[in-house]
Amino acid sequence: MIIQLKKSIDNNEAALFADQNKAFHIQENGAEVLITSSSVKELPQDLKDKADNHWVFDNDMQLASREYMSKTREVRIGDVIIGGDTKNTLLIGGPCSVESEAQIQESSALLKSLNLTTLRGGCYKPRTSPYSFQGLGLEGLKLLAKMREEHGLNVITEVRDATHVEDVIEHSDVIQIGAKAMYDQGILRACAKARKPVLLKRGFGTTLQEFVQAAEFILSGGNDQVILCERGIRTFETKTRFTLDLCGVAYLQEYTNLPIILDPSHALGYRYGIEKLAQACVAMGIDGLLIETHPDPSVAKSDAAQQLTHDGFKQLIKAINPVAQSIGYKIV
Repeated sequence: MIIQLKKSIDNNEAALFADQNKAFHIQENGAEVLITSSSVKELPQDLKDKADNHWVFDNDMQLASREYMSKTREVRIGDVIIGGDTKNTLLIGGPCSVESEAQIQESSALLKSLNLTTLRGGCYKPRTSPYSFQGLGLEGLKLLAKMREEHGLNVITEVRDATHVEDVIEHSDVIQIGAKAMYDQGILRACAKARKPVLLKRGFGTTLQEFVQAAEFILSGGNDQVILCERGIRTFETKTRFTLDLCGVAYLQEYTNLPIILDPSHALGYRYGIEKLAQACVAMGIDGLLIETHPDPSVAKSDAAQQLTHDGFKQLIKAINPVAQSIGYKIV
């Protein structure tokens, strides 16, 4: 249950009520708000004369629900806003991993030349094998921060585990929680306190409800700047890396109030079909697209097969722009 308290209730009173009712307490839209488990179906007796409004839910997809907030939440990334009344599709580009200053410098220059705003690159890589490249760590974060200063770009990078979450929060503009870290409550709660945009990726064996409930950890901690990212789920198919769940995206658009970004690079796992998948994604009126691109994918230290060349990335933009325009959206 979500309980919106009357305007006369101040922050200290709301915190007391939250403690008494074992509820989360946040401020939203200028009001004090309490959130309890969805198992609570009736307004608590001590809040009957304190509540301005309340919402009852069948499950714990609450703050993210369109039943609570019908309009998509706005998320600001630098000077760009997605969600809300905007019809922006944010194109995030960059390599899978930050490998060297020369590599990330070339990637940053590409985005700048295309009037794009947001650079991605992994510094802590959650690899399946311990023998694979694990990322440059803090050195990579400092390189991303340097690119932000030199090129005026926003940077997004992934948290692998709770040991370096504070470093990622400090150096990035958008904190990415990857598919393998989606259930890590230490990361989720740290991001709830960060008050920075968080890109939450769906685990490849995660149901839509589990996905949204992970977002609720961040929302219930007071950070409303949450973006959902569909990056493919594991199915019986073996010819592609994962299966991009556009049906799931349609569900999220219909029932949740969070902006949605799609990542066809990780879904397919091979560069040959990324452009066509990107066109299909944009046609759904999504809030963002994450595309991996590398100056020379043949020497990439991770996910080499799925990263586009820079020329391929430019061609992708040419392919998706008409699709975006046809539905009244703009690639930013």
